Amino acid sequence: MNTSSVVLRDRWLRVNFGAGRPAHADFHYLWLRHNCALDLHPTTRERLVDASEIDERIAPTSARIDGDSLVVSWNDAVRRESRYPLAWLRAHAYAAEREEPPRPVTALDALTLDARSLDRVALFRAALEGVERHGVVRVVHFRPSGDPRPEDTEAIIDALSDAGLSVVGTHFGRIEDLRVDNSTNQNTDQLGYTDAAVHLHTDQPFLEAPPTFQALHCIAPAPRGGESFLVDARALAEILRAEDADAYELLRTVPVTFHRKQKSFEKILSAPILGEDGPAGFRVRYSYFTLAPYRVPFAQMERWYRAHRRFAELVRDERHHVRFLLGAGDFVLYDNHRMLHARTSFEGHRWLRGVYFDR
Repeated sequence: MNTSSVVLRDRWLRVNFGAGRPAHADFHYLWLRHNCALDLHPTTRERLVDASEIDERIAPTSARIDGDSLVVSWNDAVRRESRYPLAWLRAHAYAAEREEPPRPVTALDALTLDARSLDRVALFRAALEGVERHGVVRVVHFRPSGDPRPEDTEAIIDALSDAGLSVVGTHFGRIEDLRVDNSTNQNTDQLGYTDAAVHLHTDQPFLEAPPTFQALHCIAPAPRGGESFLVDARALAEILRAEDADAYELLRTVPVTFHRKQKSFEKILSAPILGEDGPAGFRVRYSYFTLAPYRVPFAQMERWYRAHRRFAELVRDERHHVRFLLGAGDFVLYDNHRMLHARTSFEGHRWLRGVYFDR
């Protein structure tokens, strides 16, 4: 009985061979298309197509195991179907039994704590343990005073302080009132104080040491829109390193300039997007709205954009996102060195309070 199977990824597929060694192997779509037997001369068996003639965006529309062969249907104009004997793939496996990095955790249940089911000490201990493990925790039904109020944010601060964190003030102040009619904070001339969508980013990348954690406490959700979503950049960086080491090294070693310029505040810092200098051995700086123009050498500029695009594609892939709508009294705690966060646009009154923390 043939127990072989195939699994499709974005740029490559995995063939599980079943019995024997290797048990599985990974193959890029471009490599497979380049090695299609239909492009060999029928008599001499010499190759008729140069690899540069194949569109680098080539991908299967389907793939299946048929008897002792892998059969791939391609998305090119002729909808070609290629057949690869499993024995041939085994003999030419250049990534035999490669370990695939784990994908980000996106199951909301695994990232959610119900404040009604735990006492205060246990709740915040579990929240910090969850952030350590997954990068983010959503806490629902946190209402110390019955209904959510601004002063409940102080209860969150007190509990996190008891758990070993301390508040970090920024150029916005100690607590940010994220609402379009803000009258309590400094330097509100930035996207967070509007009703516009704010795409995935980290906060304060222009600081030498950005705050490690942020809590976002919902006082009033918007009547329409304002959904939150986050993505685990640390997990995606490991995927990038495993699939495109050159792109990873560029993002880890090439400094870019983050420039926050507001009416009453300005800060500039040059640093790589990916780093290993955070308190937990990882730090991502990712902020499309504070990036200054790149100053990469001419001969490297296109290579740099390709590397950045490769990581951005992983970041924007909705399969990697955890999404939720914070209700009144809910809050989210996340690792700002690891997670990118965002929100959709909204209509009407929406009030979140933001506080930064370090250990």
